[in-house]
Amino acid sequence: MSPKRRLTKQQQARIARHNQKRLDTSQGPDPAEDAIYLAAEPGLILSRFGKHADVEAEDGQVIRCNLRRTLTSVVTGDRVVFRRARQSQGGVDGILDAVAERTTVLLRPDFYDGLKPVAANIDRIVVVSAVLPEFSAHIIDRYLVAAEVTGIPPVLVLNKTDLLDASQQKALEDQLQLYQALGYPCLWLSAKQGQGMAELLALLQQGTSILVGQSGVGKSSIMNAILPELALSTQQVSDVSGLGQHTTTASRLYHLPGGGQLIDSPGIREFGLWHFSPEQVTAGFTEFQPLLGHCKFRDCKHIKDPGCAILQAVADGSISEQRYQSYLRILTSMAEDKPNHF
Repeated sequence: MSPKRRLTKQQQARIARHNQKRLDTSQGPDPAEDAIYLAAEPGLILSRFGKHADVEAEDGQVIRCNLRRTLTSVVTGDRVVFRRARQSQGGVDGILDAVAERTTVLLRPDFYDGLKPVAANIDRIVVVSAVLPEFSAHIIDRYLVAAEVTGIPPVLVLNKTDLLDASQQKALEDQLQLYQALGYPCLWLSAKQGQGMAELLALLQQGTSILVGQSGVGKSSIMNAILPELALSTQQVSDVSGLGQHTTTASRLYHLPGGGQLIDSPGIREFGLWHFSPEQVTAGFTEFQPLLGHCKFRDCKHIKDPGCAILQAVADGSISEQRYQSYLRILTSMAEDKPNHF
């Protein structure tokens, strides 16, 4: 499959001007569309479905809207301008005019379509990981790199901790000390037993959060515990593979009763990083940052280079050998996973 046609700079500029014009709701409806749509008003994208989106108006009503062809990127969490239709057409009750500038955006690389936004205007990334069949520090590190490069603070949530015996719990505590020492908040959770749910809910009630994590880690169970009325489907982890099945197909934003917004995102087995540069990945390891610029050679790759400040810190024990090996694995996977046409 070939990559999508890219717009010229002139076309991008023209679309941006039209988008900015439509963001001004004070101008009233377009005379040419006055017979079809009402006046423009602000809204919030709750979810995106192909060429349609569910938009929440300021009065709380949810309107399913068509997307204008010039809108190349619309995701959950976007602040938008839309117009209600005077008459519903096949369940579509409006049209999406424009998307406001985002404060943050979480991107996920797609093998065929390049970078695909997952959600916008997020205050924190809640990385959910299951402790069984095993806790994967490498997967956690991939999410943390993505969060650091994107500039969205992460929180680590370890789910299904009620399934651990005493020795497994001690081993996991030792693992988490590494991340806590780096300043990453860590929560122990059992969505089914209720352990840690009060602490998680208190965190989620501040701003907009997004749940991310591999399939089968229990994101739907967490959503059910927080919002029981959703009755989201949950599936047991496969006894054969240890991997869960996808139970969510599209990102969706929910308002929490005590305040705050929570975005549930589709489960993904791997969080690809091949769209980042090696320099971005290096900076994505927060403990590496103070050492950048202190290597003997300006173009140090931090792998075998003599006089490397990061390698010296690993040798001294001030940087975890486990984290450094994870860094090397990420660099290797970036080269292996990157599609040829990018």
